[in-house]
Amino acid sequence: MYVVVGLGNPGTKYELTRHNIGFQILDSFAQKNKIKFISSKKDYVYSEGVMNSSDFFLIKPTSFMNLSGVPVLDFLDDHSVDVENILVLVDDVNLPVGEIRLRKSGSDGGHNGIKSIIYHLQNDSFPRLRFGIGNEFEKGEMAEFVLAKFAKEELSVINKSIEFAVQLIEEFVSGGYKSMLDFYSKTKKNFSANTNGSDALIQPKNSKNE
Repeated sequence: MYVVVGLGNPGTKYELTRHNIGFQILDSFAQKNKIKFISSKKDYVYSEGVMNSSDFFLIKPTSFMNLSGVPVLDFLDDHSVDVENILVLVDDVNLPVGEIRLRKSGSDGGHNGIKSIIYHLQNDSFPRLRFGIGNEFEKGEMAEFVLAKFAKEELSVINKSIEFAVQLIEEFVSGGYKSMLDFYSKTKKNFSANTNGSDALIQPKNSKNE
């Protein structure tokens, strides 16, 4: 079984903001594969399906970002899943808009959602898909920046990268982390990739940062 957790903040106030890119990616995946999210008795909504004979769950916490680890732990209390089969989708201010970095495990990188998951699971061995949201903000203005929506001129890159992220999730729920990495070698025509150890950096060719 594979689990994909999209991070974000609940409520219409935060819809389509930079900090909620994890939700946006999962929504796109669900729409493409014609599956719907349903409520649970705990602090998350979920969807489930089967792809290439592999069972998977999609999870969107309904707690706020800095408490993301609580619903993830609640889900794992009810389902037997290896930590390395949990992919977390998260925004990253350290990457230019639209870049995607895959990481097999490691520290929280300064992200409160990842920090909460590591704390509650007492484990940092879960893969992450980090989605670049840019860092065009002055010192002390990061909170305002990540809770704002993407600029119109960024949307073409964002939408292309979300589409690619959905493909990566499909590879993950079909065969795990290695399957995602193997997928990179087949996508060089559309994306430039630089793989180094457990990390892979993907950037759309039409990115303004190319």
